[in-house]
Amino acid sequence: MKDDIVMRLLKQVKSGEVSLDDARTALEDVSLSEDAYNVALDHGVFNYPQSGTIVRATISPSGESMLVVLLALWGVLWTLFWAGALSYGLFKGWDQQLLSFNMGMTLLTIIIMGIVYLKFVLPDVVIVKHRGNKYITLNDPEGWKDYEV
Repeated sequence: MKDDIVMRLLKQVKSGEVSLDDARTALEDVSLSEDAYNVALDHGVFNYPQSGTIVRATISPSGESMLVVLLALWGVLWTLFWAGALSYGLFKGWDQQLLSFNMGMTLLTIIIMGIVYLKFVLPDVVIVKHRGNKYITLNDPEGWKDYEV
């Protein structure tokens, strides 16, 4: 479905290989019944997937964009700077407040890089799992105890 005739035609119109009028005339005799249209619309939207199905995002984010590469380089350089300042300060006997600031900045930079990695590099993957039905026993009137104090 990813590379069907209509999608290929749309990509060719977008790139300029095929004009819009030629695409309209190519699709002029295509007929689609209302039932087929509804089935195509409902597929994947209202159908529940089977348990254990791995659902991937159709458009996964790109980890090769220049912004992600620059942010990763920025994060590595700042992490090395703050970790180096922390280790230098440990050997020189700096105050605890300055050492904790350097450690906090090191961890903050690593956390920012991790967030960017999770958001823009990893694809969206969901494993569908269904919960089991809960079993609740009937209320037993003989099971109650009357305690007196």
